[in-house]
Order: sequence, then structure tokens, then C-alpha cells
Amino acid sequence: VQLQASGGGLVQTGESLSLSCAAAGGTFTKFRMGWFRQAPGKEREFVASISKKGYSTYYGGSVKGRFSISRDNAKRTVHLQMNSLKPEDTAVYYCAATTSDTGIQHEEFSDWGQGTLVTVSS
Repeated sequence: VQLQASGGGLVQTGESLSLSCAAAGGTFTKFRMGWFRQAPGKEREFVASISKKGYSTYYGGSVKGRFSISRDNAKRTVHLQMNSLKPEDTAVYYCAATTSDTGIQHEEFSDWGQGTLVTVSS
């Protein structure tokens, strides 16, 4: 599946931002979707994932309670709503897809979008 992420930008601390990821090709409902992020000089970090039908979500500890992942299978899109943003949320955000039902390691995700930059100023 080909993935295209969008919605990044520059915001101030405490503000909100919504990212979107559009999928093309493949059968979208066969894929569990996830968001990862990578800050300069740091390893890629798991942010959130959502099950194939959207019934189950899972979040990384640093974003739990502030970020929300959702998907629209009819539109083949997945969204990441980010609230109460902090400077440490600054990173390139990637959407990713996997056919597996579990796992949050980036090696388990086979298809990746190009990334969208989120910058949170203090």
C-alpha cells in the first residue's frame, strides 16, 4: 500500500494539529495502521496504532492522553489528532502499515509514507 502523509506544520506549545495519511493500492482493511516519529539525532519512536477495523488503538507512553488515532476505511485514511503539543513532540511524523495484528516495533511495519514535519515552538 502506498501512503501519503500530510498536515504537518509549525505550532506553538499547547496548540493542536491534525495529521492525515491517505492510502492507495492494496486492500486497506488488511492493514493495521500506525504513526511513528523521528526527531533529529534520535531513533524512530512509536506514536500510535489502530487495528484493521478501527476497534482497537494503542499509544506510546509519551503521547497517551494527548494524541488520538482514528481511521476511515471507506476513505482509506488514517488520522492523528495531536493536542497539548510540546516542544519535545517536534519530529518528522510517518504513517506506516502492517498486516500483522500486534507489535509496535518499526521493523514490523512494511509500508511507509514519506513523513511530514511537525515543529512545536516554545
